[in-house]
Amino acid sequence: MSSESPVKGIVLAGGSGSRLHPLTRAVSKQLMPIYNKPMVYYPISTLMLAGVRDILVITTPHDQDGFRRLLGDGRDLGLRIDYAAQPRPEGLAQAFVIGRSFIGGDRVALALGDNIFYGAHFSDYLRAAAARESGATVFAYQVRDPERYGVVELDASRRPVSIEEKPSRPKSSYAVTGLYFYDNDVVDIAAKLAPSARGEYEITDVNREYLSRGQLYVETLARGIAWLDTGTHESLMQAANYIQAIEERQGLMVACLEEIAYRMGYIDAAQLRTLACAMQSSTYGQYLLRIVSQES
Repeated sequence: MSSESPVKGIVLAGGSGSRLHPLTRAVSKQLMPIYNKPMVYYPISTLMLAGVRDILVITTPHDQDGFRRLLGDGRDLGLRIDYAAQPRPEGLAQAFVIGRSFIGGDRVALALGDNIFYGAHFSDYLRAAAARESGATVFAYQVRDPERYGVVELDASRRPVSIEEKPSRPKSSYAVTGLYFYDNDVVDIAAKLAPSARGEYEITDVNREYLSRGQLYVETLARGIAWLDTGTHESLMQAANYIQAIEERQGLMVACLEEIAYRMGYIDAAQLRTLACAMQSSTYGQYLLRIVSQES
């Protein structure tokens, strides 16, 4: 099966997860639960909503088997999921070096494995970014503590002026989120990067190169969209509580891959029913069965 999307997707789910020790000494951070789903479901759902069907999951070497058991080859969801290993956490831009053969001559979207997005019209942002055939698109989000992130400065017309990685004196309150869309030039740009002072191949340096070319596009996410970065014990709990509150209130699931695959036309009702029946003793499977029964 091949992808129908002109954009391939990478989920970067490597790293040591040291900020979450001792939890992550036994299991990858991206396999840990955010309420009722593994964390990695959330970035995969983001890529699916952008129309991406070919996905490379980059993991640590020793965690890869767990991801394979969870996701398989993606066929059940109408996807194609491949795997690659990041032996050491040497920066986000390393994903394009590791994934070079996977990307081939296509455009690519990178989603960090610990970032969660949710909100009205977010799919519109994704489709617009996926449709842009040249340049790079990043998503900016206003935060209280921008010094923890890559920070983008915008002019009066909302065009990017500068971008810095974890600046001590941020020039704006807009953080660059963990979701990026690039044309195929990113493969060569990433390959030519030199490590930063902290020994990493920085995604900010990639974005700065596109900025120098006049090809960096910044989408500022509206206040009604939530962006959650689940890198600490506190943020893990906050994300789980947030997802639970939404799902309990609405009766709808966030980042339910089987439902998204069905809504996007990647699988049909019969395939959805088969997936649901395999999990029918769980509330997750029962939710899928309700979808099938309501729409059949």
